[in-house]
Amino acid sequence: MAKEHHHVVMFPWLAFGHMLPFLELSKNLAAKGIRISFISTPRNIQRLPTLPANLVNHINLVEIGLPSVDGLPVDSEATIDLKLEEVQYLKKAYDKLQGPFERFLDQISPDLIIFDFAPYWIPEIAAKFRVPSAFFSVFSAATLAFLGPPSELRSGHRSRPEDFTAAPDWIPFPSTVSFRLDQAVRICKNINFPDISGKSSGERWAETVEGSDFVMVRGCREFEGEYVNLLHKLYQKPVFPIGLLPPQCSVGRSSDMTAENRSDMFSWLDKQAHRSVVFVGFGSEYKMTIDQVHELAFGLELSKLPFLWVLRKPEGIDRADLLPSGFEDRTKARGLVCVGWAPQVEILAHMAIGGCLSHSGWGSIIESLSYGHAQILLPMMADQGLNAKLLVEKGTGLEVERNEDGTFSRDAVAKSMRLVLIDPEGEPLRLKAAKMRNIISYQDLHEDYLNRFVQHLDSYKKQGHSVSKEAAKEEFPAE
Repeated sequence: MAKEHHHVVMFPWLAFGHMLPFLELSKNLAAKGIRISFISTPRNIQRLPTLPANLVNHINLVEIGLPSVDGLPVDSEATIDLKLEEVQYLKKAYDKLQGPFERFLDQISPDLIIFDFAPYWIPEIAAKFRVPSAFFSVFSAATLAFLGPPSELRSGHRSRPEDFTAAPDWIPFPSTVSFRLDQAVRICKNINFPDISGKSSGERWAETVEGSDFVMVRGCREFEGEYVNLLHKLYQKPVFPIGLLPPQCSVGRSSDMTAENRSDMFSWLDKQAHRSVVFVGFGSEYKMTIDQVHELAFGLELSKLPFLWVLRKPEGIDRADLLPSGFEDRTKARGLVCVGWAPQVEILAHMAIGGCLSHSGWGSIIESLSYGHAQILLPMMADQGLNAKLLVEKGTGLEVERNEDGTFSRDAVAKSMRLVLIDPEGEPLRLKAAKMRNIISYQDLHEDYLNRFVQHLDSYKKQGHSVSKEAAKEEFPAE
């Protein structure tokens, strides 16, 4: 390992879809000799995956207590603990971390602060201590491009939900990346109107981009190069793709899953035909309603395809009422349901998996495409609708048809599954997804992005924390 020559502070938003990519970036940078201070709240630190033994001494997990605010349930320190309408109270509590963060910064001398979209106040604190700051986006470059430059986020020009249902004028090439109308209603509200924290998401995003010294994107030009290149023009500051941080299968990760259940799951997979099983999973953040769970179950049943479903139980629902009556008996010959956590990357790496039915989260897309799995896309929230359109645009996925109100039917689910997995008309999609594995799982490619970023940090430090747009273009040229 190289001699430690940088100290970087990581400060993610309090959602595991953000904390985990920040931790993954931390591990990658620590492996290159960079000292990391990873800051979050006590309960979130406790819930993070165990650090690799060789990196324990290079990543300091720093706990900062989350202040209580009216409306935020006790012991709720991440979005996973909350209903969607309660997240605004978490943002209000998060903003109260300004003081503790500043006191922590006063005790150390970092070379860089890497922060998320939510703490728009970081750049001002960083400037006080003469420390550069970088906004790290866990979202795709296509999502950032769709949201647009800070001036657009501030202007409120897109004031109607309909304004979010087509690619914006500032994207100069053909693009289908946009939201459905039912998705756009919530997005329009979040972007344009302040919540209980006093800030809208659009304001946070604009101030974060404007205040940062440069922007880092979890992306690569080989997959979405046109969108990465556009960000340089939209932001008018250096933008560095740092690769996709593809997963590395780690067998034996500790979890709530018992050894017996784990053995049963993989024994079942071992008995299935090569690339015949649909992996079904909607991540840890989205909380499906019982009606959605049942409709999805009927869709899986109607497809007549083998499936492995990792299902998070909705709050207040008994295990006996979770699935439609008789569902598991009717599908036990070809389906397996795992309620709770499961080792997703290990499952995706299994030879029996042939496709994925998911919520289109960026992290899940990267994980599944790194094994060449075609995508059945059922986006539910946030950026997922944009990710789904991007994958359809790239020819690696099919979005499940929705009703006008955003609901989905069992027939649409079954039809999409069969087209993606076995129907002849889905063959081009399967081939394109399989080829994507050569990009997404190509560790040397993503390692090169990280190496160039570390080289940038070296030159950045030597130049007294000053970098020109020209220098950034030399290291990460816009092709």
